[in-house]
Amino acid sequence: MTLASEETVVQDPTVLTTRRGERRPGSWLGQALTYLLLILGATIMIIPFIWMVATSLKPGSEILKYTFLPQEPTLQNYQEVLFGTRFPTWYINSIIVAIISTTSVVIFDSLAGYTFAKFEFPLKNLWFILILSTLMVPTEMLIIPWFQMAVKYGWNDTFWGIAFPGVITAAGLFLMRQFMQGVPDELMDAARIDGMNELGIFLRIAVPLVKPAIAALAIFNFLGNWNAYIWPLIVASTQAKFTLPVGLAFFSGESGSDWELIMTGATLATIPLLIVFMIFQRQIIRGIALTGLKG
Repeated sequence: MTLASEETVVQDPTVLTTRRGERRPGSWLGQALTYLLLILGATIMIIPFIWMVATSLKPGSEILKYTFLPQEPTLQNYQEVLFGTRFPTWYINSIIVAIISTTSVVIFDSLAGYTFAKFEFPLKNLWFILILSTLMVPTEMLIIPWFQMAVKYGWNDTFWGIAFPGVITAAGLFLMRQFMQGVPDELMDAARIDGMNELGIFLRIAVPLVKPAIAALAIFNFLGNWNAYIWPLIVASTQAKFTLPVGLAFFSGESGSDWELIMTGATLATIPLLIVFMIFQRQIIRGIALTGLKG
């Protein structure tokens, strides 16, 4: 029996095999090209990160030599950043702001999404459309109203002032509403018959069923707040309240930039992101996949 006449069986979307388990020549070529592209993409993505770490280990005299690896590696930059600047304070500030925003978004977006998905109230669709319409407003146009509100209520140069624009998001509400619609009404009705109140139904039935969406929302919101720059730069007026991106900008001045300190600070700033990714990589991948399906 020739190879062409054999019936093919799809065991994997990327691999075609015969019933004898033999792979077609074309599948090997396609798989090789796929791996080649993945390796090329991974190399392009990781080179800047390696360059950043390598630069953080260079002494100041080697910064402008444009060598990829340090000729005389040193930890002096890390010592200067950690003990000679306000970097630890900025680090803690970023963690506080990110935790405030992420916790708030998870609670309020989940509750609001659950409400819009499972309850009827007057003008529900109109309210939902109005909330979604805020996604079309550029962030730059909201900065002045946010700043006026922060000044009026005394939130200027406070952690709450930095965090409050992100305590609830229209995108997160939309995401959670889409997932909450998939919670079976029969389960909720059965819980009501058993005497469970609405908060119990939300916490014990709805939330466990949409855990991947909540995890994805929390992770992406944490990353967004960790990297936020414009709004913290505007509302934080003292170095004691700076977040990491704002603080790192102060390593550049009119006399030039301390690239070794900037790269050292940037390297240290990526540690929480790497930890979050390593711990929650399954939830991140699953959340992205489910978000794509629901979107």
